[in-house]
Amino acid sequence: MSQEQEDTNINANTIEDLENESAENSAQAGAVGDALAAKTEEYKVLNDRFLRLAAEFENYKRLTQRDQRDQIRFANELLLKELLPVVDNMERAIKAAQDNGGSSALVQGVDLTLKQLSGALAKFGVQAVEAVGQAFDPNAHQAVAHVPSDSVPSNHVVDEFQKGYRLYDRILRAAMVSVSSGPTNTNAQDLPAN
Repeated sequence: MSQEQEDTNINANTIEDLENESAENSAQAGAVGDALAAKTEEYKVLNDRFLRLAAEFENYKRLTQRDQRDQIRFANELLLKELLPVVDNMERAIKAAQDNGGSSALVQGVDLTLKQLSGALAKFGVQAVEAVGQAFDPNAHQAVAHVPSDSVPSNHVVDEFQKGYRLYDRILRAAMVSVSSGPTNTNAQDLPAN
């Protein structure tokens, strides 16, 4: 073989080698591209999972903090419920003493004690529920009687038998009330029975 033929064979082999290497590189690049696409998809899935978990944790943290605030805010609820009958009895004692003309000094002392106790309850968020003349609210009122009334509209509170109390936005005790059924119907009495 001549030198030219050898150079041509070497060049041909080099070109074939380059084509083979180029094909191998293309195959490797395709495999790397596929691997990159798979890893990118896996990253997206894991990142989405992370973001959801972070959001769930923030929600959990917020709910836990709210529950903690509520526990602190309403921690005295049982104690305050136990004090309400004391307030009721003091109010009854004052009313009975005033009705029977009792000692004014004693009535004033009990009244001052009641005001002091009411002030202490108010410091802790206890407020009396307004009832008389208000629209009947089953969440704040406990109806014990349904009475006709010409002066009070239907489904409004006519009389309060026991005060209701609220602790911030919760009802400690519903007010015991009588509810108006509206004006008395005198025409119904005049109609003959069938």
